Amino acid sequence: MKSHLENSISTFLNYGIMKFKKLLFVFAILLSAIVAKAASDIPERPEPQRLVNDLAGILSPEQQQALEQKLVNFFSQTSTQIAIVTVKDLAGYDKADFATQLGHNWGIGQKDKNNGILILVKPKIADSRGEVFVSVGYGLEAVVPDAIAHRTLVDTEMIPSFKRNDYYGGLDKATNVLISLTKNEFTAAQYAQKAAKENKDSGAWPLIFIFIFLIPFLLIRRRAYTFGGARHGSSLPFWGGLALWELMGNRHSGYFNDFSSGSGDFGGGGNSFSDFGGFGGGDFGGGGAGGSW
Repeated sequence: MKSHLENSISTFLNYGIMKFKKLLFVFAILLSAIVAKAASDIPERPEPQRLVNDLAGILSPEQQQALEQKLVNFFSQTSTQIAIVTVKDLAGYDKADFATQLGHNWGIGQKDKNNGILILVKPKIADSRGEVFVSVGYGLEAVVPDAIAHRTLVDTEMIPSFKRNDYYGGLDKATNVLISLTKNEFTAAQYAQKAAKENKDSGAWPLIFIFIFLIPFLLIRRRAYTFGGARHGSSLPFWGGLALWELMGNRHSGYFNDFSSGSGDFGGGGNSFSDFGGFGGGDFGGGGAGGSW
């Protein structure tokens, strides 16, 4: 016969096991609820499927069509899928997590190649910062390294345009670079070298401009005032300053200009993304880079 102590231990263990099972059940329910909420926060894959999905409404129909046709033509020739998605908010997610989950849920890229790229943009609205993230599929991480995506593709090709509310211009330039990188028209190292050279060369231009262009205007203005012609000379510094502002604002209009443009001829056109089968089940591992403005 079992002793009183053995019976007490057995009862205690049975009670503990029962409580543990209940805790596991509650944990499973909570986990399911969290997963379900996370899934609901990520936009559902569109039907019919498209490569350009402007959920934030920052592109005109003509701009959406131009980007869509370029990316569809590129996909039809290479099987690489570059998708653009704009959203009004990130639902509390970090931009990298949001982009990775969206790319995974939609299956951007081919399942056997994981050759998808997602450009996620949350525009600057009211007091909220603008956010952009380029998420790169497993199969393209060596072609589009994180450092290249961050220092040049995001900081150089997109954010300067986005700050001017030129979302189409930034997306057009970025997709051109991505297309040529994935087509091996130049390597990531070559692109980085070109960007560094352009950045170094452009640094002296404002000072040169001041000495060659703006100072003579100031002298002319002074002379105009001296002879009582302030009315005739007063507008010259304004135009000089405007030209300087334009130079400063556009000197980083893209380091991609001297490379072969990815927006070139891809053949045909007119087919929709769904005509080629849509997204192929590619996956993402968190590679990529982003920025804010």
